[in-house]
Parts: sequence; C-alpha cells; structure tokens
Amino acid sequence: MARKNLRPRLVFADASGDIYDHPHLEMLVRRGDLITPPRPDELIPLPPESEFFLLPGRNALGFDPETGSVEPLEESAVAAFLCPAHTLAGVAAYTTRPGAPVLPLFAYGAVGYAEDKFWVCARKVDNDRRQVFAGVPKSRIAKGAARLLKKYPKNRLMNHLSRCALTYCCPAARNLALGRFEAPLPTARACNARCLGCISLQPEDSGFSAGQQRIAFTPTPEEILEVMEEHAGKEKKPVFSFGQGCEGEPLTQAATIAKAVRLFRKRGGRGTVNVNTNASLPEAVEALAEAGATSIRVSLNSADKALYHAYYRPRDYTFAHVRESVVRAKKAKMFVSLNLLYHPGVSDTESEFEAMAAFVSDTKTDLIQLRNLNLDPELYLDALKRSGAGEAPRLQGVMGLKNFMKRLRRECPGLRFGYFNPYLG
Repeated sequence: MARKNLRPRLVFADASGDIYDHPHLEMLVRRGDLITPPRPDELIPLPPESEFFLLPGRNALGFDPETGSVEPLEESAVAAFLCPAHTLAGVAAYTTRPGAPVLPLFAYGAVGYAEDKFWVCARKVDNDRRQVFAGVPKSRIAKGAARLLKKYPKNRLMNHLSRCALTYCCPAARNLALGRFEAPLPTARACNARCLGCISLQPEDSGFSAGQQRIAFTPTPEEILEVMEEHAGKEKKPVFSFGQGCEGEPLTQAATIAKAVRLFRKRGGRGTVNVNTNASLPEAVEALAEAGATSIRVSLNSADKALYHAYYRPRDYTFAHVRESVVRAKKAKMFVSLNLLYHPGVSDTESEFEAMAAFVSDTKTDLIQLRNLNLDPELYLDALKRSGAGEAPRLQGVMGLKNFMKRLRRECPGLRFGYFNPYLG
C-alpha cells in the first residue's frame, strides 16, 4: 500500500560532489514543465545497482512544507539512474544556470531521502533478472568473452560483442559471454532515422557524445549463425535480438538477417528470434517473419505522429509506415512489443494516453516495454516545442505512470507491460 505519510527530504551535492539530505526542504519531481512533490503511491526505495549523478550547471530545488513554496539552492542537483526493469515516474527537479552543458544520454530520476534510505519516483515493471549482475564476478564475464574469442577467432561479430562486454559493459554482450538469457546480434551500420537520443551516432553540434561505438562492418549470415548456435547451446530458453544500441536500423539489413535466421531454423535452431526496430519498412518485417523471426519490438516515444517525428526525425518513412509494419507483423502471427521511451509529463498526458490506447487497440499490440527516455529532459521538451508538437494542450493533463498503466490495461484488455523481450516458448 502507498505510504501516505512518506515525505522524503531533498538530496543535493556540494562542490566536492558529496551528497547530503536537506534538514527541512522536501523532494520535488519534474513532469514535463510541471514541478511538484512526488506522488506517495509512486515512491519506492532506490533499487540496488542504481547510480547517482551530479548534474553540472544545475541547482537543486526543494519544497518548503511550511510555506508551500519551491526553494532553489546554490548547491548542485542530484539525480538517480535506475537499474533495468524500473521506469521513472518523475525526473529530477532543478534550475539550469546559463552555459550549463547538455546532459549525457541517461535518464535522470528524482531522488529523496527518508527513514535511512534513498527513495525515487518510479515503478518496477518487470521481474526478469536478465540484466542483474550482482554476484557475478567480472572475471567470469572476462573469461567467457575470452573463450568466445578463442573459439571463433575469425568471427568479426563475436569479436565485436566480446569487446562490447569488456569495454562498454553492455548488458546484452555480457549475457552472451555468460551464455545466458538474451543474445545481441547487431548487423546494421546505417540508419534511416536521426533520433535525438541515438546512443551510437551523434552530430558534432549535438552537445554530447554517443555512448557506444557503432558497428563498423556488416556481419555475414554465417557469422550471425555462429553466434546464434553458440548461444542456443548454452541457454535453455534463448532469445536472439537484432537491433542493438551499437548499430543503426536492422531492417536496412533485412536480407542478411533473413538468410541467417533461415539457416538457423533449417539447422533446427530453437528459441525466440526478435528484431528491435523502428518498423520503417513493412515489407522487410514480412520477409523476416517468413524466414523464422518470431517477434518485433517497435521503438516509439509516442503514438502521436507529431511527437514521434519530432524525436525520431525519420528519413524516407513516416509514422504511417510504423503502423503498417505492426499490422503486417500481427497478420504474420508475430508477437509485437512497443519499446515506449517513457518520459514523465509527456508520455502520461491525456492526449498521449488517447493516442496510445487507439494504437494498441487498432493494431492488437501484445506488450509495452516501458523504457526510460535517456536524454536531457530540457533538450527533449525544447525539441518537441520547437517542432510545434509539444505545445498546449498536447502536454497537459498529466496522470502519472501508475494511472497511465491502469487506464491502458482497462482500455486494452490483454495488454501486458514489461521491460525485456519475452521468451516465446
């Protein structure tokens, strides 16, 4: 049950980066342009394996319960980056000083302190532990990656993924090295979108760097097949996913992927073959289903065309193509997930709820994966407003994550929520 009397105190940082809780100012959260106290029913203890971020050029904001006013501090704002399977219901509240740098590509959760623990405004949306590495020695991951390099010295894809596991600590690549859960299969060097928050390629004037290095080659179907068969030999319920953070759009390499999947199935390959995609090429989705792919995960920040185009900035396709891909996937009996890049105050507005409910109902979408949008909150809102997509009333009527999920379940019977690509036995 909700802790109605829980009122966490503001957390801030001094010039040395040391974190403190304020003696009387309380925690605030930001939802779009709204700055409010957190909703008691959305406060949870900070999950293990989460991280703290000090926000450069940004001053902390707290709530004075005696006066009911918002009070700025001279000290720096602090945010929490939550471990996987958790979705933010409120981002950090702060004021931005002139000349502040653009924040790197992370999600910035509001954090407070009470009862000897840190609290965040968030919700756990998946109980799968596939990206929990607590108790797994780094030496075991390194040993697994070294074994793959030794076993497949000429396989460029295996070499790339082993480096991802060791250099970038990519959770998917680490799971491949451990022989468990979901195996990543990056294939595409190019992309037909220019996402604001692309983590593998950013223009020089973006103000921040991409978090990962995009794959520099196109693997052959045979190289892909080796990775798939290696992982299938280790994991009882294997999931294989094309479309990773270190690549472009996998549908641009549909022919290569289809050949690899067809070879895998022809040789008795079992498991869930998934494609994480922007769903821009409906014909390619059908071809992959025919080859033996079982599911797609469609990346969206919104079911509203204007908001979608403002973030993805597509080349040579539109939101109508995305919708058509989902329709064709369902006709081909594929499982369809939406990778919803959730941002409080944008994703949970009345207009967005209506658009999302209509999209899910019309397309018979199976699952919404509630992923946090990893982007500077002010950069995102400014981009929406500049495009005209974020003007009132689009970003009004914020209902909160809990109510957003509750109302979608009621409006779309059978819809599931989660965070990861499910194994489809």
